[in-house]
Amino acid sequence: MTEQLQAAPTVITPEQAQWVSQVFSTTADAVEQVIHGKRRVVELVIACVLADGHVLLEDVPGTGKTALARALGEVIQGTSSRVQFTPDLLPGDITGVTVFDQKAGAFEFHPGPIFANVVLADEINRASPKTQSALLEVMEEGRVTVDGTSHDVGSPFLVIATQNPVEQAGTYRLPEAQLDRFMAKTSIGYPDEAAMVRILQGDRRTRAPLAPVVTTAMITQAQDLVTRVHVSPLVADYAVRIVEATRRASEVRLGASVRGALALVRLASAWATAHGRHYVTPDDVRDLALPVLAHRLVLEPEAEFDGVTAGQVLGQILLDVAAPRENGTA
Repeated sequence: MTEQLQAAPTVITPEQAQWVSQVFSTTADAVEQVIHGKRRVVELVIACVLADGHVLLEDVPGTGKTALARALGEVIQGTSSRVQFTPDLLPGDITGVTVFDQKAGAFEFHPGPIFANVVLADEINRASPKTQSALLEVMEEGRVTVDGTSHDVGSPFLVIATQNPVEQAGTYRLPEAQLDRFMAKTSIGYPDEAAMVRILQGDRRTRAPLAPVVTTAMITQAQDLVTRVHVSPLVADYAVRIVEATRRASEVRLGASVRGALALVRLASAWATAHGRHYVTPDDVRDLALPVLAHRLVLEPEAEFDGVTAGQVLGQILLDVAAPRENGTA
């Protein structure tokens, strides 16, 4: 199988899609040893990894956000870091700083915690907008620029940012440009009763690291294959019609961007291969529209005052926009 994958054609083959699906399910099974009863969230985060995107988790404290990021870094045999965002956090605390080495007589770059495969930006909305903006370049281009010199953070690279929807004192609202960098927004939520029992039975003060089940090289290879998934013109048109409908909705002041449309198709491509298909179906687009597009919509003040949510607007759009009848096969 490895030899077949090395000579990948322009369009992904069914066999390669099955290989990506195996990588996906193996990774999800391993992470689920720590995050019990949240298979959908785990799969969505891993799909974002395969689509080379980032995730925003809006959740209350103590639901497993840090554990999810750490577990993902362990099972892909990669590195993980955690940055606690506070009002006094500076951009250099994230990206790194250049320090003069007196012995060498030259400036030396000291990388910050952003140089990891999985980065948890905890309570991102507690930092100032200036510090938040330090993530804009690295989330879009996979590199940071310090003192005029660019440094690649490596691949795979995933930012999992969190914000508390309840406690808003001392927080800064994420600007639209920052929100647009996140491929998907979701929440872990509280586990059900059965999962909670398993969590309590397996509780230990210090958890042993999870054994790696895939490598970062395999994840990078899977990311490349995802870009070759077949997206038929009708399926692409369906995604475009959904995005355009967000711009025409009366409750919306600012609809989904072009980046949002690209993110929807990219994540749908990853979702297709995660389920063993080498083509995207309309169902893939419809199932992922909410986590990909909802956080990109800016509602009219009157709609917000009336209690309308972006999720409700998108739900109605998905009912109104007719899906193509074909299944997207090549």
